[in-house]
Amino acid sequence: MTERHILGLSGGRDSAALAIYMRANHPNLPIEYFFTDTGKELPEVYTFLDRLEGFLGKPILRLNPDRGFDFWLEEYGNFLPSPRTRWCTRQLKLRPLEQWIRPALKEGTIIHSYVAIRADEPTREGYQATHQNMRVHLPLRDAGIDRAGVIDILQQADVGEPGYYEWRSRSGCTFCFFQQKIEWVRLAERHPAAFEEAIRYEKTALEDGSPFTWSQGESLTELIQPERVAAIKADYAKRMERLRQRRRRNPLSARTLDESVDDVYGIEEAEGGCVICHK
Repeated sequence: MTERHILGLSGGRDSAALAIYMRANHPNLPIEYFFTDTGKELPEVYTFLDRLEGFLGKPILRLNPDRGFDFWLEEYGNFLPSPRTRWCTRQLKLRPLEQWIRPALKEGTIIHSYVAIRADEPTREGYQATHQNMRVHLPLRDAGIDRAGVIDILQQADVGEPGYYEWRSRSGCTFCFFQQKIEWVRLAERHPAAFEEAIRYEKTALEDGSPFTWSQGESLTELIQPERVAAIKADYAKRMERLRQRRRRNPLSARTLDESVDDVYGIEEAEGGCVICHK
């Protein structure tokens, strides 16, 4: 019976660490690495994938949707995707993956999919098998590897972390609706063209009756006003200080983690993104 082994990379640290872990611990598995490219990813994602590809010594297949974001936005009546209606994940991430593996599954090939769910994410689930020939594996969880362990793997391999972690908690599209308000501010500062594109999408959606804005409770046009930006930054600074005061740091521990944006806002990773996009 024919078997294939696939591992999806999101441009995030968990899936990258999983790829490195599998290369080190299962070097004989003919793993096929893939990245589903929406065409709306952060530039830092592509830079990181190129670096990871060099370490792995194997190409990372880029899966591109046959229809892009603009097509699906129109199909959904210009309603923006949201945490309740994640059509972007379905159409731009899952659909290309399923189109890629469907012929092999129909031919009877067993496909082993390795998903980057960590040991400290007990409630999180990965890609759910939709075919009897699909086998989903969670090696990081099985090996007891947590967030600190993931960072250790990336550092020891000298791959490092994606550059966007300096200002953002996750990979994914530039206009991902899971971003916190401080991340929208930082997107405007670091990638102004991408921020302006998000504003254009939002304006069109609102004109066509969409009930959603990218950021809860306000439009990006409102969010980017100078006084609002100042308030968002001040609120973030206060939250950061409160978090640091609550945490008891062990000066002898090498596994103390820097605060992420999610940590500051008290967001569990499982609640703040889609696995295939952000892991």
